[in-house]
Amino acid sequence: MRFSPHSTMKAVVAAASVAVLAAGLVGCSSGSGGGDGGSATKGEITWWSWTPDNNVADAEIAAFNEKYPDIKVNYRKVPIDNYAALLRPALASNDGPDVFSVNATGSFSAKTFAAYAVDLTPDITKLLGDDWKSKVFDGGTKAFTIDGRLVAGQFAKVGAGIMWINKATFDKYKVTPPKTYDEWVAACKTFRANGLGCFREGMAGSAGFIVDTMHSIVDSVEPGLWAKALAGKAKWNDPGFVKSFEILRKMQDDGILDKGSTGIMQYPDVNNAFLTGKVPMVQMGTWYSQYSVKKNLAAAVEGAGGSSGGDSVVELPIPFPDVAGQGNPSTVFSDVDAGHAVNAKSKNRNAAITFALWMGHTKDGQQAVVNGLDSVATLKGVQPDFDKIELVAPDVQRPELEKLATSLDGKLDPRYGTTLSAEVSQAIIDASQAMVSTSKSATDVANDLQSVADSQG
Repeated sequence: MRFSPHSTMKAVVAAASVAVLAAGLVGCSSGSGGGDGGSATKGEITWWSWTPDNNVADAEIAAFNEKYPDIKVNYRKVPIDNYAALLRPALASNDGPDVFSVNATGSFSAKTFAAYAVDLTPDITKLLGDDWKSKVFDGGTKAFTIDGRLVAGQFAKVGAGIMWINKATFDKYKVTPPKTYDEWVAACKTFRANGLGCFREGMAGSAGFIVDTMHSIVDSVEPGLWAKALAGKAKWNDPGFVKSFEILRKMQDDGILDKGSTGIMQYPDVNNAFLTGKVPMVQMGTWYSQYSVKKNLAAAVEGAGGSSGGDSVVELPIPFPDVAGQGNPSTVFSDVDAGHAVNAKSKNRNAAITFALWMGHTKDGQQAVVNGLDSVATLKGVQPDFDKIELVAPDVQRPELEKLATSLDGKLDPRYGTTLSAEVSQAIIDASQAMVSTSKSATDVANDLQSVADSQG
């Protein structure tokens, strides 16, 4: 989740002091049952989110406590597929989390949970000035502004459209990362001959990682078509989508895509298979960079049931192969990934605002976020400090991670944007499932998808 190297922070942002932050984070403009909100520099708060992993969150909280030692932050990582279902009743009660993460669209979007959140506009204005919008990712500001209220402070941007390989496995079997469809088929034959899977994808549940894979396939077929569909300028049953669904089925028939996708989930199933060496390739976004960090990988491998401490996993990002055979370049697409909303009922509301805005709107907070290699910065001018990050295999990983960072710099097509509804996202999942588990034609599958989009108005 990275940015262009060697750019510098604007002086006005770098100079934002702890005193200004503490003083500026007390104005809550959405009235609530949380009293006066308490101290902005002391208290105990809870933070719920689906991201990041626990060890990454621990590092971020530790960095926060260097500035605010009297605010205790208790993190609860909630499984992504259960997040909305658990969050809603918690916020409806008087005992919900003080800070809760939201994303741009879908079942746990800022719009879905806006009614529970404080308007952070006056607090960000006090922190960064009247021109604060120019200092942060514009896509995040738009996604988290609901009916004129900024209901979440963005702290993480994400990119997708890339593959991750285990270089140790590729090297062991003398396989070159594939660039074309035929090279991908050949690579998978080698891995399968040695008792491994190849490219595994989890289509069960509603998290929708197959949506990213379909986006990459569509971009290979017709660059820009996906973005047009998101903008309402193309139909989901246009010929490019039909061809893309056909390619997905062919990928399974030709042994690229592991069978059984509809019965497994990306997390934990596919993730654990990659981390324990059972499959050498997965389609994940920039958040997967975190497993290039030695301590993150060791913890993740242990959590996945592995015993090597991560020594056998050397992950590298590679471009999505040219599956359409038309020579179109692999593309990366990007959106805001997560923002901190503050519960309007929180009795420690002001301490919660301090934490929420420190993480996404101060240089120290964003540095802590991006150095975990879990998220791209949303505050302009912040990038990972690779000199302070202990990578598993720095000689091979650092150049590729820096290259990935460069690819995320500048304007990119949206991943979901703010227009991909939960219903259409689920319809894309359903269509993908149908292509790998039924004999339904790609035309019929695409027409079903467009019918759902039409029903959304």
